[in-house]
Amino acid sequence: MFDVLIANGVVVDGTGAPGFRADVGVVGDRIDAIGRLAGAEARRVVDASGMVVAPGFVDPHTHSDGDLLVDPQHANGLRQGITTEILGLGGMSFGPLSAPNYRLYRRWLAGILGDPPEDADMSSVSAMRANYDRRVAINTAWLVPNGAIRLETNGFRSGRLSNAQLARAKRLVREGLDQGAVGFSNTTLNYPGAWSDTAELIELAKAVREGGGIYVDASEPFGGRRAYGDADTPEWLEIARKSGVRMHFAHYRTSAGTAGRAEEIMLDRDAARAEGVDFTLDIYPYPTGATVPMTFLSGRFQEGGPDKILERLQDPNLRKEAVAHLENSRVAALDLMILSYVYGKPELEGMGLPDVARERGVSPGEALCSLFVETGLKVGYWGAPPDSVALWRQVDRDSMALLSRHDYMVCSDITPAGGLPHPRSFGAYPRFLGRLRRRVGGLSLEAMVHRMTDRPARRFGITRRGRIEKGCYADLVVFDPDRVIDTATYDDPRRFPVGIPYVLVNGKLAVDRERCTGVMAGRAVP
Repeated sequence: MFDVLIANGVVVDGTGAPGFRADVGVVGDRIDAIGRLAGAEARRVVDASGMVVAPGFVDPHTHSDGDLLVDPQHANGLRQGITTEILGLGGMSFGPLSAPNYRLYRRWLAGILGDPPEDADMSSVSAMRANYDRRVAINTAWLVPNGAIRLETNGFRSGRLSNAQLARAKRLVREGLDQGAVGFSNTTLNYPGAWSDTAELIELAKAVREGGGIYVDASEPFGGRRAYGDADTPEWLEIARKSGVRMHFAHYRTSAGTAGRAEEIMLDRDAARAEGVDFTLDIYPYPTGATVPMTFLSGRFQEGGPDKILERLQDPNLRKEAVAHLENSRVAALDLMILSYVYGKPELEGMGLPDVARERGVSPGEALCSLFVETGLKVGYWGAPPDSVALWRQVDRDSMALLSRHDYMVCSDITPAGGLPHPRSFGAYPRFLGRLRRRVGGLSLEAMVHRMTDRPARRFGITRRGRIEKGCYADLVVFDPDRVIDTATYDDPRRFPVGIPYVLVNGKLAVDRERCTGVMAGRAVP
């Protein structure tokens, strides 16, 4: 007898092969049979007539680390069909950290990761993984974040690591991989990892390669504060060349300044591939992103961590310095900041930073510094979308063109903190799967599913997931290919998609008739 029988659907198995009509029988947490199973007994039958049965989506880039520990149901991810999320992205997450360092970094990260329990054990990758195993609704995989490694070895301070500190950092990376992490993450943007120089990162990348992991870096709109070649792309190429590590480049896409130039932005990367650099990329289907404005304060202000940052911001002379830095930055586009999270001041969420500044009679940089002090640094934002519909639709076409490449996969970049999160947190996968696939075209349904399932699972070493095969874990999503679509918008982001009525995680119905069931079947993987 099957525990669950998904009957009468079209199976799109994740490999990119053509879909085929079949039933899928589940026993326990595994797929037990695929074929014509009419008449078979089952404790629960799901009628998938007119719908597609696909592997659960594997999301290679999210920031759900903190939110999952306070909202383990995670409806915003589940309802998209996501059954596995990779955490620890952007070089910023909670461990491996001692208890004092966890509490410190938790404060710096609150604007993007929210407020997980203060007493959570983040002392090792094993301990971190245990916080999520069988305690949340989705599967989770972990990347060792450079920010935590840097904090644990050198504190919240700038400066090159000593030989002894670097040796310890490499040991921590290897221990994390040995304890189940699938790789390592960094960016040039987020502190304290932003103080790592290229030589240090090359050494850490060697440890990642030796441990069989993948090195994940993120595309940032500037060259960092110390990056080789004064830009993110030359640096990560240098890291890959010197270390031999496998690379993954996060959320790389066109935007207002590069719309219509999808082929052009890939030229340097394709040249690197010709040299033998092994890399992949991911993308979400929106024209702007989201993060924490904390990252735009200078390194001088970041020294010492949250308490020191707040102390400096309350010094009148240093405050002037911070305001000038923010307003003259080539990165911090203050005029385009829409506040998504303002701790204790929900009435400001959804307001543009310039509007807040006008209400207060101050400059945008001064307004932002005031919000840092008033909230204890708990501020998040997303970039205002373009006014031009034509420009936005060009970015949509670019996104589909990039996704059609052999080295791209889909991500959500979920950033759930605050009352007005980026709509990608609720709509990224159905937006690609429904809206863009049908309107823009360029990818078959099977190819689209492949980029959401088997491709990321294999790249990140997530075993026996991402495909519908006998013996694989029963992470499954049932959706209507003609009806599935996102409904989340920038002005109303907390809206669930439609057309995804069923999601199974490890053989358990996590979404049943478009309603979350409350089952916490997620495992720490691989």
